[in-house]
Amino acid sequence: MLAIRMQRNGRTHYPTFRLVVQESQRHPLSGRVVAEVGNYNPETKKTTLDKEKIEFYLKNGAQPSSRVAFIFKKEGITLPSWYKEANPKTRKPKHADKLRKNQPKEETESAE
Repeated sequence: MLAIRMQRNGRTHYPTFRLVVQESQRHPLSGRVVAEVGNYNPETKKTTLDKEKIEFYLKNGAQPSSRVAFIFKKEGITLPSWYKEANPKTRKPKHADKLRKNQPKEETESAE
């Protein structure tokens, strides 16, 4: 199965990413890439995509990662009907009663 994912490039503390199509069992840094479909720079938020290639691979069953799907939506590429969005992670605090927002309000003595 093919996956569309981000492959990190760039130098230390200045990442840039290539959007690549790879076999899903391979590690993103393995180098075995089927096709490169775009670039993303998180510093400038600049994205360059080859929409024709992306739509071709999506029609043929390539599964985008959650972050890549977010970029595709932002750029106006429609995702297939079979794509399921990842559930947003929600975490409850361990000791909610100790949070400042859950403490009782202190009364101020301003009027004497």
